[in-house]
This record gives sequence, C-alpha cells and structure tokens, in this order.
Amino acid sequence: MGLFFDGIIESMPLFAKELVAGGVAGGLAKTAVAPLERVKILFQTRKAEFRSIGFFGSIEKIAKTEGIKGFYRGNGASVARIVPYAALHYMAYEQYRRWTIKRFPGIGRGPALDFVAGSFAGGTAVLFTYPLDLVRTKLAYQVVGPPGINVVGVVNREQVYRGILDCFSKTYKVSGLRGLYRGVAPSLYGIFPYAGLKFYFYEEMKRHVPHEQKKNIMVNLVCGSVAGLLGQTFTYPLDVVRRQMQVVPSVAIGFTVYDIMKSSLKVPSHEEAVIEVVTNKRNTRTSSLRS
Repeated sequence: MGLFFDGIIESMPLFAKELVAGGVAGGLAKTAVAPLERVKILFQTRKAEFRSIGFFGSIEKIAKTEGIKGFYRGNGASVARIVPYAALHYMAYEQYRRWTIKRFPGIGRGPALDFVAGSFAGGTAVLFTYPLDLVRTKLAYQVVGPPGINVVGVVNREQVYRGILDCFSKTYKVSGLRGLYRGVAPSLYGIFPYAGLKFYFYEEMKRHVPHEQKKNIMVNLVCGSVAGLLGQTFTYPLDVVRRQMQVVPSVAIGFTVYDIMKSSLKVPSHEEAVIEVVTNKRNTRTSSLRS
C-alpha cells in the first residue's frame, strides 16, 4: 500500500501536490478555530447584542440558544470555501514565485519576492472563492433558536438559510451574480497587504531557523503565529470591513500543516529548489564545456 501511494505521489504534478497540501492545511486550520471565528463574526456584525455581554457571555448565549452545533454554524460553508481558497492561495504563491524567478533570473530570492507572490496569490484566491466566503458569513451571522422562541437577535428556523446551497440559491435569485460578489472590493484591498505580509514574515523568520530545526512542528507553529499576528496587526482595520481574516492560531496551524503536507508529498522546499537550480546550471555548463 505504501508503494502504491508513493507511486501516486511521484506521478502527481508539482502544482497538484501544492493544491492538496494547501487544501488540507486550510481545512484543518479553519475547523480548529471555528468556535473563535463564529464569536468573532458575531462581535463584528452584531455589536449591540454580543459586545455588551462580552466574550464569555457570547459563548454562553450561543451554547444556550444553539448548543454545541452553534459554535460550528457556518463551518461547513467555511471549510467548503477555505479548502479551495487555501489550495489556490498556497499553490498560486508557489507558482507566482517560481514564475518570477524564471522570468527574472537576476531577481533576489528574499522576503520582497515572498511579499509580492503572496499578495497576488491572495488576490487570485479571493476572486475564485469570494461567493463561498459571502455564504459562510451569512450562515455564521444567523443565531438560530428552536421553533417558537422569542428572543432579541434570535430568528426562528423558518426564517433562516437552510444550508450552503439554499443560501447560494436565495442570494442569486434576489441579487444575481453581483449579489454573490457584494463586498469583494474591500476583500481585495485587505487581502493584498495581509497575504503578502503573512508570507513575508513567515519565510523571513524561517530563513533564520537552523537547517536541522526547519521541520520542527513547534518552530513552524511559532513562526506561523508571529507571521499571522504581525500581518493582522498591520491590516486589522481592513479586517473589520471585510470580516474574513484568519485569527492568529489559524495562520500558525495552516502554515505548519502546509509544510508537513509538502514534505509528505515530496515537494522540494525553497532551499532545495535553489540547490537543484544551481546544480542543473552547473551540469549544463560542464556539458557545454566538454562538448
């Protein structure tokens, strides 16, 4: 069985491996922080109801009105969105980075390259997955109570979207394609600096990690946490507008799982890719001199 999967991995093109690694990383990271994300959205979109009772009061209210499932309301749509989003984001980052290096061989491979590649990758991922983000927010915004309940801020089951497809359908019927992309402009304004800074800080910190520690999970978690914290600190006002940024633990988990998946799928690291390019160039020059 191991040889079978090794054969599949070896036959996969590089971009497919990066898509898989990014999708798994995004899905696991988003599910891990789903309860925090739900409370965060309610804080940002229903301030009067939830900010007045505080963080723990909000948790208690969700638990009483919706139960444990309430903390994961909208998570199905969130995961359905984040898997393709993260897959595209990480893969596009690697592709833009490789394309830039090949197109401009003399360009530096420092953090500036990671910032540019990360920014454009973030914009690409947003454009392809924004409708899923809109649906996720609509579902998470609802605070659903049992039939007949009459509580301020809680809607009856008959009034809510019944799932991802129902939300898509109703939104499209009312507003068309434009409705599914309502708010995409501030999302793009926010993701460009955030995604760029996130990759910038993560790759820059990893450059200072000793080689033998680069695959250490705790080291990657720390690097990812700091990268997410710094990226969000610089761009948080835009986060409030677009209601879509990852909380810091999600970024840390995402980067760590992505690196683990890349290693499992035998995707060369950036350092290994540079060594391979240099080796190929030397071999090419040697062959030319001999001929």
